Amino acid sequence: MNPIHSDPAPHLLGDIGGTNARFALVMGNGSPITHEVTLPTGQFPDLAAAASAYLQQVGQTAVRQACIAIANPIDGDLLKMTNNHWQFSIEATRQSLGLDGLLMLNDWEAMAMAAPALNGRDLEQIGPGEPVSNAPKGLIGPGTGLGVSSLVRSRQGDWVPIAGEGGHVSLSPTSEREADILRVLWQTYPHVSAERVISGMGLENLYRAICQLNGTEPEALVAAQVSERGLAASDVACEEALACMCSMLGNAAANLALTLGARGGIYIGGGVIGRLGDYFARSGFRAAFEAKGRFASYMQRIPTYVIRAEQPALIGCAMALDVQTARPY
Repeated sequence: MNPIHSDPAPHLLGDIGGTNARFALVMGNGSPITHEVTLPTGQFPDLAAAASAYLQQVGQTAVRQACIAIANPIDGDLLKMTNNHWQFSIEATRQSLGLDGLLMLNDWEAMAMAAPALNGRDLEQIGPGEPVSNAPKGLIGPGTGLGVSSLVRSRQGDWVPIAGEGGHVSLSPTSEREADILRVLWQTYPHVSAERVISGMGLENLYRAICQLNGTEPEALVAAQVSERGLAASDVACEEALACMCSMLGNAAANLALTLGARGGIYIGGGVIGRLGDYFARSGFRAAFEAKGRFASYMQRIPTYVIRAEQPALIGCAMALDVQTARPY
């Protein structure tokens, strides 16, 4: 990869998940994002080490500003990630990297920042509905965990991202079978959150629970294998696990839409859905989304989109640096 020799210095962007750390550079003011590299988080002790390795790899040392999206709540200076081993001080990280400014965003706050810039081939609409101008937008997506955020208009007309931890709300079953799955999961987890079934780990949990209900011995499958077998229709339990996750995502997305009044649309992201291809559009997702009893017609008018853009969280980070809406540390 060619080194960068430009002045002023580019900004560092990052999207840190439970499994991967994605980094890139941008000059700001709408410039294209370049030099994207993905590193496994397991190979580094913390953010500073991973970012330093990235900057060395692309031959760039003169970075003064950075915005990093991370799959974790941002609550003070010390961050301890939920879905991997990283624990670090934001201020110590800024100093270690020699930065003048470091903006930290929840990863789905960054996704929300990117939503207004997505159009055309960036989005695949699933089902009917038309967005209402200036109405709230909701974002949700299964990856290592389940990300949730929203976007609302301020009185000044600016889009304001709202970070949350909606992936940890209690799971709400909508059928006897889903209730049976919940009862099995209760044997392991005193609190079964939506993330426990709508995520990569969720696919694994669903597969094992379904095997138990079917009276079969589960194999030691990881999420990618459950997806692969489900898509190939080569394993009954994997097929049901994949179908169940998509339907449960539809219900969770609908709950988000109703809570927000998200008539601007619901945006679906996350690595799990991105790997399902056209299966997701054929799944029970949209039917579950609309199945809200007296509010079915209300739900039918709300559009749902799969985000097909490459690295939307990095787009959100670039926008955050431009408008400086995030908290500086």
